[in-house]
Amino acid sequence: MRKNSWACFLLILAGIVLGGFIGNLFPNTWLNYGQTFGFSAPIVFDIGILCITFGLTLKVTIASILGIVVALMVYRFIK
Repeated sequence: MRKNSWACFLLILAGIVLGGFIGNLFPNTWLNYGQTFGFSAPIVFDIGILCITFGLTLKVTIASILGIVVALMVYRFIK
């Protein structure tokens, strides 16, 4: 039986979210240790009548990496 790639994507996304939540529950522990990547200030594209703001920041923590690992283990055992 072929596994669904959307299920894998959703499980990984859930692992990232739950890992980030657990990391925020314990802010001064090793679980919340990580690195932030992205733009320090948003990029603004203003042409007078239209203003578009682009911004992206990713925070990779130990807890989110553990969430991804658990999600991949769960995905492996899905039939």
